[in-house]
Amino acid sequence: MTSLACETVRMSESERPVVAAFDLDGTLTQGGSVYHWLRYLAGDGTVYRATLTLLVPLGVGAVRSGRWADDAKERLFHKILVGRDLEEVRQASRTFAFEHLAHKGRKKILERLEWHRESGHDVVIVSASPQLYVDVMVEATHATAGMGTRLAVDARSKLTGGYLGKNCRGGEKMRRLDEWIGDQHYPETPVIYAYGNSRGDRRLLKGATYPFDVGRLGMFGALRNYPRLKKSSQ
Repeated sequence: MTSLACETVRMSESERPVVAAFDLDGTLTQGGSVYHWLRYLAGDGTVYRATLTLLVPLGVGAVRSGRWADDAKERLFHKILVGRDLEEVRQASRTFAFEHLAHKGRKKILERLEWHRESGHDVVIVSASPQLYVDVMVEATHATAGMGTRLAVDARSKLTGGYLGKNCRGGEKMRRLDEWIGDQHYPETPVIYAYGNSRGDRRLLKGATYPFDVGRLGMFGALRNYPRLKKSSQ
């Protein structure tokens, strides 16, 4: 391709809307957040006892991922969350999210998110973590929107312990992002940046124009075939 043609492609792309999609756990923050959240809500003893009763399915889920991981996580949620008042959990989740981000936020990745915002891009958090505190993370980072795992609630506004829809991981992440993009009615198909750290982010990165592996394992991580985020990439 000639230099003139390359410049034409860059100019054409620069005029398109841009969406930057960030995973949460291990990407914007260090490590996972779900167990910390459950312990914050229910206490260490309750969470440890529930985990012990589900060691086999949780172990299988960790190894095999996919539906095994989704099912094990939902069973854990049911043991700990069933019957809890939605508003009480929502308020506790709000406090948890701000504290978790303050103590576990990854400075470099949060700076990248801010760079996208300052560039006028739409920033979306796409996470398997509960929507209850993904929404708070959106507020805390001034992102545009967030997609998380939605939790089912009964007629009394009590959590059932089950999902409302699917666990937001793997292919569900890209499906939810595509759905959100469709609802925005952009004049043109947007350029998509995506940032993830684990195998649950593979579909999200595969669907992006510019995918980045921001995991700490580097060449030993599940996303090692994707470009690493460098300071100069801004």
